[in-house]
Amino acid sequence: MAKHTRMTRHEAGKLLAGEETPIQSYANVMRGVVKLTKVLENGRQQVVGLQFAPDFLGRLFGRENAVTAEAASDVELCEVPRAAFERLVAEYPQMEQRLFSQVLRELDEARDWMVTLGQKTAAEKVASLLYLIAGHIDPSTGPEARDSTAFDLPLSRIDIAEFLGLTIETVSRQITKLRTDGVISVVANRQISIPSLNRLKARCG
Repeated sequence: MAKHTRMTRHEAGKLLAGEETPIQSYANVMRGVVKLTKVLENGRQQVVGLQFAPDFLGRLFGRENAVTAEAASDVELCEVPRAAFERLVAEYPQMEQRLFSQVLRELDEARDWMVTLGQKTAAEKVASLLYLIAGHIDPSTGPEARDSTAFDLPLSRIDIAEFLGLTIETVSRQITKLRTDGVISVVANRQISIPSLNRLKARCG
């Protein structure tokens, strides 16, 4: 497959794929965070998901993109043209099985996130989102493999509020409380430092 792929780099805020636009290529996220959004009938945007390395970006065998994909941070993608990739999937069952496994994992994560949105308190929602990002921001290790971490928050507080179904004021208040309690540190505006991932996990509910 290597002869068909190319590495591309995109700055934060770059549109990667528009909703209801023809699918030209697929990609694996190699580094960074991709924000997925849908446009509502009233023109508002709703954040519906985040993708991290090594997630697969694109709707396999679809004609159009179902969501808008935007670089939430600086991202690096491994892209492959649609026709070449679909041909390889048809020829190699192992690749199809791997993609199917990823789809099932994303479905499980989406169901878990439904629980977060439907049952958790505002404090638990904000903690859960920070823990989600902390666990996926570095593809080489998961949250269980380290005690602490730091990252640049890839979402604005408006995006966080939309993603969690909260107001901006509530998001700011909960982040302030986590900082006051020593669960996180906020360096500058969006750089988050987490001294103990276990403490943050305990606040997720």
